[in-house]
Amino acid sequence: MEEELKCPVCGSLFREPIILPCSHNVCLPCARTIAVQTPESEQHLPPLLHPRGPAPTAANAAAAAPGAAAGSAACLDPEVAAGGGGDHADKLSLHSETDSGYGSYTPSLKSPNGVRVLPLVPAPPGAAAAAAAAAAAAPRGAGPASSSLTCPQCHRSASLDQRGLRGFQRNRLLEAIVQRYQQGRAAAAAAAKCQLCDRSPPEPAAVLCEQCEVLYCAACQLRCHPARGPFAKHRLAPPPGQPGAPGGGGGDGGGGGGGGSGGGSGKGAGGGRKLPTCAEHDLENYSMYCVSCRSPVCYQCLEEGKHGKHDVKALGAMWKQHKAQLSQALNGVSDKAKEAKEFLVQLKNLLQQIQENGLDYEACLVAQCDALVDALTRQKAKLLTKVTKEREHKLKVVWDQINHCTLKLRQSTGLMEYCLEVIKENDPSGFLQISDALIKRVQLSQEQWVKGALEPKVSAEFDLTLDSEPLLQSIHQLDFIQMKCRVPPVPLLQLEKCCTRNNSVTLAWRMPPLSHNPVEGYILELDDGDGGQFREVYVGKETLCTIDGLHFNSTYNARVKAFNSSGVGPYSKTVILQTSDVAWFTFDPSSAHRDIVLSNDNQTATCNSYDDRVVLGTAAFSKGVHYWELHVDRYDNHPDPAFGIARINVVKDMMLGKDDKAWAMYVDNNRSWFMHCNSHTNRTEGGVSKGATVGVLLDLNKHNLTFYINGQQQGPPAFENIEGVFMPALSLNRNVQVTLHTGLEVPQCVKQPKLPNN
Repeated sequence: MEEELKCPVCGSLFREPIILPCSHNVCLPCARTIAVQTPESEQHLPPLLHPRGPAPTAANAAAAAPGAAAGSAACLDPEVAAGGGGDHADKLSLHSETDSGYGSYTPSLKSPNGVRVLPLVPAPPGAAAAAAAAAAAAPRGAGPASSSLTCPQCHRSASLDQRGLRGFQRNRLLEAIVQRYQQGRAAAAAAAKCQLCDRSPPEPAAVLCEQCEVLYCAACQLRCHPARGPFAKHRLAPPPGQPGAPGGGGGDGGGGGGGGSGGGSGKGAGGGRKLPTCAEHDLENYSMYCVSCRSPVCYQCLEEGKHGKHDVKALGAMWKQHKAQLSQALNGVSDKAKEAKEFLVQLKNLLQQIQENGLDYEACLVAQCDALVDALTRQKAKLLTKVTKEREHKLKVVWDQINHCTLKLRQSTGLMEYCLEVIKENDPSGFLQISDALIKRVQLSQEQWVKGALEPKVSAEFDLTLDSEPLLQSIHQLDFIQMKCRVPPVPLLQLEKCCTRNNSVTLAWRMPPLSHNPVEGYILELDDGDGGQFREVYVGKETLCTIDGLHFNSTYNARVKAFNSSGVGPYSKTVILQTSDVAWFTFDPSSAHRDIVLSNDNQTATCNSYDDRVVLGTAAFSKGVHYWELHVDRYDNHPDPAFGIARINVVKDMMLGKDDKAWAMYVDNNRSWFMHCNSHTNRTEGGVSKGATVGVLLDLNKHNLTFYINGQQQGPPAFENIEGVFMPALSLNRNVQVTLHTGLEVPQCVKQPKLPNN
């Protein structure tokens, strides 16, 4: 977790951290150090920041003195500046090279963390007086210098307002966690004692052997752990809690009591902390949270109307919501960390097995080679070399995996510990300042465990064998032959990852651990949903597969088998998957006409054109009974929207039902008609208006289509003897807006009895 608590500029633990608009943190003293003033004219620049060109004249040099004094890093705070020069210097900023032509970090020094910082420029004698004179002589209306600050991590530039660096909020949660971490580190350092001392009490530990996991004092280390022989390759590190120790020190810097920005104040983590006050109203506590600004606000801020059109919610409710989101995201990372630990144990066991199997193969090879005549002796050396290279290659691959996985695990564990410390805090506003960024980081940390990251890249087996049957004259052609592989074992279905959604199913599987037989691919089979014959639905190397376009309210059986050059392995156990009883779908933006406008998570549709345009749903039906409704949100100038079903290749730039790929009911404010192939039938009284609801009942068991308006059937069944695959469809123009409602049960008056499954 210590890396999460270090400033990216100085490399030490955070001191008075402030939150930049990009959600990164930096020490307030470091922010003053990396800030560089870039005013409107060159004469205000410190001498080291002047662009190349002719030397300044005496008059220009005199005018440049106030800027030089202001550019000094020591004058970034009004509290440490004299004569008011610090308030101007507090607004110092970094300008990107594209903004001003001046390099942001040139000239510069490098901090311990590799970030360039501005060297201090001493103010010349009389700088304060010259600054006052220059201010008096400045023409009226001259604006202040433009100021910005560049994040040392993501290099995004943030503009400073009139408050300068104090315009950034203090990260009180981070301050409290740093202080608590320092206290725990100090306690750990005091408790680190030698584990092999005969004295009482034991001597303080001087080193920790990372391989032996034992603490030694200086005397015991020389006596019990000399730097020679088998111990020469062991790594000795400082004890936990000391600078340079893993998970220990590494830089000084206090985590001083966190004062909130703009008048907010607080105490250390050990004591009670005052409620933070508003940055703009010192006497008001934070009580609400502006979702648009992502910042806590007080009651007076709301009264002044600064957030009048913003989404403002209760501070406590948002605090709990973001805590829940962070906790949920941490669960995924925690599971991956647990799998990584188990994987490391597996890799270490794999190392031992590779060593043992390698030795066994070498012994077998030597026995066979010694049984041959002198010609075999010369060939024996070549074969031994091949075995050794194979073993070294496998060991190298496994070690590389161990190191890579250990690094990822350390990073994930550190992030988890830091997030857990953040969750422990009871400061809602402070938590909400950093929660969005932490949630994104945790999600990104979970995504870094990509597929295959926790699987060994090599097997412990050596696929080599020696054929000793050839004649003696063939001895010089003797070489390894590939061991005859067997068919793959039974794949294991990962039931926790198998699921269904709507009319699609997802299956996941893996091979048994330490399986030695190679796998070239997998064959996934699925039945027809009625207990019929299995059929192949996927052949390939992936171990995760999603099958779409299945029947709703159906039970499917699935199984998988592996294959290689030797043949096909046995089937896995059969898993039973039930698709959804009712269809949940939205309008499909990928296939809609370009004039269609979708909103409300693709559930509401309207159009930019006065002509009728078609949009389809995301579901496709070929079996069962399905019902959905469309609510008319807006109905102007008596248009004729059309509701119904269509094929995937329906024409989308004219009214639904005018071609042979759609079956629809179009309706105005007084009556309706059924239409297919541009044939109008069954005129029925009763139309739609704003607030009306149109229902569509597709019964593919009886192969007919029926329409409803406000719960009443509109005319007879519209179409009969329809077969195939159909998608929900709608055509409308700019005078109509409708909202789709799905996942509905079939109305009781027309609901058909559910057919039993075979």
